[in-house]
Amino acid sequence: MSATRSATPIPTLLAVVAAGALATACVGARAETPAGGEAPYVEARTPEEAGAYLVRAGSCDDCHTPGWPESGGTLPDGERLMGSPVGFRGPWGTTYPANLRLSAAHLGAKEWVAMIRARNDRPPMPWFSLHAMSDRDLAAIHAYLRKLGAKGRPAEPAIGPDQEPTTPYILFAPVPPKAASAGNTQAKAPASADANPAIVGGHVAMAMP
Repeated sequence: MSATRSATPIPTLLAVVAAGALATACVGARAETPAGGEAPYVEARTPEEAGAYLVRAGSCDDCHTPGWPESGGTLPDGERLMGSPVGFRGPWGTTYPANLRLSAAHLGAKEWVAMIRARNDRPPMPWFSLHAMSDRDLAAIHAYLRKLGAKGRPAEPAIGPDQEPTTPYILFAPVPPKAASAGNTQAKAPASADANPAIVGGHVAMAMP
């Protein structure tokens, strides 16, 4: 008695294998755009890693970490995001970059997100950029700051435009072109940045008290 053997045609077999592989891939995949109307967010292995990416990509260190641009972004994490004693002075007065590590340490994730949503303070902090971020991304930044831990001193309090800073500051003001009328005294570039703190040659210069 001979046994009858049924064979699956090769094209059909390949189709079954391909369909199985596709189904397996779809099970492990994540949609790039969240479902249910949720705002887009950065995805990483952990919220802390997502927060670290957002902080670096958002250039938070440029203001909140002294010496960051000069180091080419190579300062160790232990020295980052503790605020700066150098103020930013303009028509709004003088503001100082906050110690983000202390701010995050004093607030839970939900309070952190709510605080950012409610803030729209004086320049040069780009609150409008933070407002455009999803709650998940803001919470990820909070998680990363918490991972770094509380360190350093609170920032100097902001002062009004009628007060003279007692700390170094960066002046935010336009400089008229050299061809401008001699009677325009709104902002004149000094002969030397060392001799007179102001903006020189169209570039901001650190002003020392």
